[in-house]
Amino acid sequence: MVVGPVNQLRSLLLPILFGLVVGGFNPWVLGATGAGIVALLVNGFVTWRTTRYEVGEDRLEIRKGLVRRSRRTIPLERVRGVDVTSTLLHRILGVAVVRIEAAAGSAGATEDGKLDAVDIAEAERLRRVLLHRREVLTGRASADTPDDASAPSGEGGGTDEGIVHFAVPRSWYLYGALSLGYLLTPFAVLATLFGAVQQTAGEWATDAFIDWVRDSDRSGLVMFAVAGVVIIVLLMPVFAVVSYAITHWGFTLRERDGSLVAERGLFTRRSVTLEKRRIRGYELADNPLERLRGAVRLRAIVTGLGDAAGRSVLLPIGPRGEVEAVVDRALGRYTGTLRRHPRAALVRRLLRSVGPPALAVAVAVAFGPAWTVVLTLTLTVAGVPLGVDRYRSLGHGYDGERVSVRSGSISRSQATVERSAVIGWTWSQTLFQRRSGLADLQVTVGAGAGGYTAQDASLGASVAFAADVTPDMVRPFLVDPRP
Repeated sequence: MVVGPVNQLRSLLLPILFGLVVGGFNPWVLGATGAGIVALLVNGFVTWRTTRYEVGEDRLEIRKGLVRRSRRTIPLERVRGVDVTSTLLHRILGVAVVRIEAAAGSAGATEDGKLDAVDIAEAERLRRVLLHRREVLTGRASADTPDDASAPSGEGGGTDEGIVHFAVPRSWYLYGALSLGYLLTPFAVLATLFGAVQQTAGEWATDAFIDWVRDSDRSGLVMFAVAGVVIIVLLMPVFAVVSYAITHWGFTLRERDGSLVAERGLFTRRSVTLEKRRIRGYELADNPLERLRGAVRLRAIVTGLGDAAGRSVLLPIGPRGEVEAVVDRALGRYTGTLRRHPRAALVRRLLRSVGPPALAVAVAVAFGPAWTVVLTLTLTVAGVPLGVDRYRSLGHGYDGERVSVRSGSISRSQATVERSAVIGWTWSQTLFQRRSGLADLQVTVGAGAGGYTAQDASLGASVAFAADVTPDMVRPFLVDPRP
């Protein structure tokens, strides 16, 4: 009765305050505001009274609604995951949100069940019983195995925390300053505030800002703008570390009941469960700043995972050595080396990174002022190390159990998948690649992004590589050149 109205009131808070200020707190505005708050409270009470759920032997049923009633039934054998999330308000009230993701039977579709404001102990009980019933129905567990469905908090399986693979040390929070996404946090905050003001005040705020600019001294405005930019730039690392810490506070990765459970968050605590049998590999990602400090982030490559960007995170940004040690313990690490791509791939990367700014230099010399020549020439020179780094990042390999593919520079990623996850290969060539004997080889898998590409690999070597990984799949299509 509290969570629902508060969440709705939070989105209406700025419009209500703006209406009260503009309306001068007259009785009509105050009365309308009071009536709106009462309506929210009544709606919260009705939602609480009419929401029911039941876990049967083979399905979960959720019913809710008074005037417009709904009933959702989710077969338990189709449950893919059960996540438990608690915002700051939920944690104060001792409740949590339980989200059930289930396959809907069609490719890429899901049918989700959501139970908001469930008691924390009940949320953990629901996760245990739903995952256990799913295992029983799919034949991967015995019906005689207890699921602790009736065990209260602190009894039965409630104390089993499983194997803890990782618990974030406080020193890791400093790695937030290396992430481009976290460094841009101040600009995201400013954009959010601007959008909220624009949506609430509309033209009134725009007119007030224009009048302020028109009436202010130009030199003062320039100094104010420069000072603002300098302050924001100086605060970027601070905001990045704070944002990283808030998002990944108390991050833990543990293995329990055949699943990896990642839990994180300061204000909003989120617990994500990933079945190990559905994890087909992992992905290590970094950027130039992170590479300078030897840091990477870790994501799982999982079959049938909704909201993969948020739910596949296995480790936040941290030292590569420690991340790889966790991979080795939890999943199994790729132990092979990566094959270098032909020198023709270096030429293609240099042409892509140096060609456009070099063309811009020619245009600037012919038509532009001197500063454009300097700018475009600087970009051309900077394109050389960028192209070399992009070439050095290329690679693919196979260690007998796993296939690994790496590419990228500004955003570099190395995807490693199990050999059993490979369901196909795709070669593609442009006109220029054909002349250089290169091809893009995509490893097709039924998980994650669906495919991972070894860019500008040697065509002949890539065919031999695929035939070595999956001979039964590739060799029937090879042509014997002998007469």
